Amino acid sequence: MNIRLALFLPLLWLSLSVFPQQARISGVVTDTDGVPLELVSVSVEKSIIGTFTDEKGRYTLHAPATDSCVLVFSCLGYGKTKRIIPSASGDMAVNVRMKKTDFELGAVTVTARRQPSGMMERIRTDRNRLNVDATGGSVESLVVTAGMGVSSSNELSTQYSVRGGNYNENIVYVNGTEIYRPILIRSGQQEGLSFINPDLVAEVAFSSGGFDARYGDKMSSALDVTYKQPERLEGGVTGSLLGGNVYVGNASGRFTQITGLRYKRGTTLLNTLDEKGDYNPTAIDLQTHITYALTPKFNLSFLGNYSENTYDFVPTSRETSFGTMDVPRKFEVAYAGAEKDMFRTLFGAATLKYGIAEHADAALQVSAFRSTEQENYDIAAEYWMSNVSDEDGKEIIGTGSFLNHARNHLETDVINIALSGSFGLNQHTVRWSLAYQREKNRDRIREWELRDSMGYSLPYDEETLRVYSNLFSKNDVSSNRFSGYLQDTYRFRTWAGLFSVTAGVRGSYWNFNREFIFSPRASLRFIPFRNENLVFRLASGVYYQAPFYKEFRAVKEQAGNNVISLNSQIRSQRSIHYVLGNDYKFNFDRRPFKFTTELYYKKMDRLVPYTVNNVRIDYFGSNVSHGYSAGVDMKLFGQFVPGTDSWLGFSLMEAKQYIDGKKIPMPTDQLYNFTFYFTDYAPYIADKRVQLNLRAIWAGGLPFSVPGGQYKYLKSVRTPPYRRIDVGMTYRLLDENDRVRNYSVWGNFKNIWVGIDVFNLFGIGNVSSYSWFSDVGGVMYAVPDKLTGRQINVKLVAEF
Repeated sequence: MNIRLALFLPLLWLSLSVFPQQARISGVVTDTDGVPLELVSVSVEKSIIGTFTDEKGRYTLHAPATDSCVLVFSCLGYGKTKRIIPSASGDMAVNVRMKKTDFELGAVTVTARRQPSGMMERIRTDRNRLNVDATGGSVESLVVTAGMGVSSSNELSTQYSVRGGNYNENIVYVNGTEIYRPILIRSGQQEGLSFINPDLVAEVAFSSGGFDARYGDKMSSALDVTYKQPERLEGGVTGSLLGGNVYVGNASGRFTQITGLRYKRGTTLLNTLDEKGDYNPTAIDLQTHITYALTPKFNLSFLGNYSENTYDFVPTSRETSFGTMDVPRKFEVAYAGAEKDMFRTLFGAATLKYGIAEHADAALQVSAFRSTEQENYDIAAEYWMSNVSDEDGKEIIGTGSFLNHARNHLETDVINIALSGSFGLNQHTVRWSLAYQREKNRDRIREWELRDSMGYSLPYDEETLRVYSNLFSKNDVSSNRFSGYLQDTYRFRTWAGLFSVTAGVRGSYWNFNREFIFSPRASLRFIPFRNENLVFRLASGVYYQAPFYKEFRAVKEQAGNNVISLNSQIRSQRSIHYVLGNDYKFNFDRRPFKFTTELYYKKMDRLVPYTVNNVRIDYFGSNVSHGYSAGVDMKLFGQFVPGTDSWLGFSLMEAKQYIDGKKIPMPTDQLYNFTFYFTDYAPYIADKRVQLNLRAIWAGGLPFSVPGGQYKYLKSVRTPPYRRIDVGMTYRLLDENDRVRNYSVWGNFKNIWVGIDVFNLFGIGNVSSYSWFSDVGGVMYAVPDKLTGRQINVKLVAEF
């Protein structure tokens, strides 16, 4: 026994000499604002030892116990940071704050990095309320210019199209809860306020395709918004001719809250439309986000919203010029009657989160959404169409009248219960979720239109008075959905560079049509060591558009009437995404720039064709087509003018579908799209007090067809291009460095701005849709429904 011990001790001493003890180094990496940074490379200099930070900025690595070593922290968009450890031994904590090198804009900050868990691009909206925007500074308007492949051709709406998809194909989350919008809205005039309150936003992440499995069943894009958790008292007030906002947030011990109230009244903007009358749109929105730390491991949060939008309109007249230079025409209308609409939504989500361990947590979330929509109108009109010339004046080519009637009511209830969680294991981050959702819809639709041309009712019938169009519905439907996902993000490094691979699966079952859908998705992100200013991305996956009421409403003719029935044989539309992207960050003339390019192809089948009229989407109600969308998106961010940053984007796209064996363009087939956002400061004015910003869009026209030729858009017939330039100027009256802050009245304010905006600077008459009128001979005329004209807006913004 003594001989064995004598042999063992020298071997033990030898092993300790050859294999030195390990030092365990851990810590948290944040930016200068204290926000945790994910996927920061942490390595020991001149070695292959390294790791990455997780989504909470935490890292842990083991290094040989030595006299000294150097830790290197690097992340795209941040300056490389080094920390010298004089003696590495035992358990050590090294926390680091990294300085940003991204593009700071006066109104917006668009970071130069992406979420490493997939294809989400982060967009920070520090001062979005200063932007020139006809919707009042919405997050969606920022996404239209800053997002890849995003387009919008209606300044009255916050809805947007992404790479050939329609508005309903974009999924929106706020604090992890899916957000729904009213269904009956048919025009931008009715829309009011979007759900997202920009004053409450802390972070925005957006993906134009190839997004993770944790984002739900939509075919086009994902918008993920996180609301603030204030650390101290803060607030702000905004007022303009379009309405006003006010918000206040504070923190006290384990409690935080932020509450915002918005009011919108766009009468001045609507008065620039061709259709004149008494516009009375009113939208009000109240939101609150509350958090409370029950214990160090249990956290309770609540997000609540009440929104009511009313649209009252008494039309009096309309005068629209259209036609060509050779054959100019004019369409004139005299109205009688009124429209009165109401859209009211209630939303609440409560989340209980439990921190199981340092790298593991679980959450239970319960949310409820209720929408009540009413659309009522009785409008009679007489119209005249004329050929116009300088020599002969007006030549009447058609007269007629119409009577529009609607009594439409819709109620929607959605209840969702979800259990989710995440945990980290070595260089893996695993996310999972199981959810149950109950949906209930009740609609009562009664609308019809009676037309008369040259004294004859259309369509003409010698024996029966027939209406031009009608639509009836009386449906009550309840259904249940079950869904879940499992996703893993694996980060590793090789001699070539840094890799982040995200792969996951998503499944869902809907008992209305007894359909189960299965969606595998994966993405790869690579940063080469030789050039950390380059980022490459590759993503692919299967994305379903699970039907939500509108998609499975089929219109059938019964005894001469168009009646809505519910199609229980409907199937989820499907799209397979292939996305290849690249970011290249560089300096030019000592100014920072970033150039982003993405190529994509989307193969789609089981499509439900639809038509678009303004912002109203009417579906065919059955899966009868297939198609594709392909294109390239390019965007350049940078300091076009020294000290201020801007960006411009350009997209080319083709979106086609096959119906009855014929290849036709999709309603969203926009061949090109150019966006430009520019900021500058007025020269020779100290402290950069005067800020100028410009927002420009030039987008290709969209296909349209005559009524009755539904879903078969003519290749050669498109709306004119959408062209619009908005400019704004703001003057900072007060900031934190002004001496006037020493006075008690002004001491509570951090910043005060006053500004003026000019919407549609050149007064271009963009077209949202067409109204069709015919004479008794059956000749049809497409009369453009034009959008808003030039308008001046003044605003005041204060922060405290």
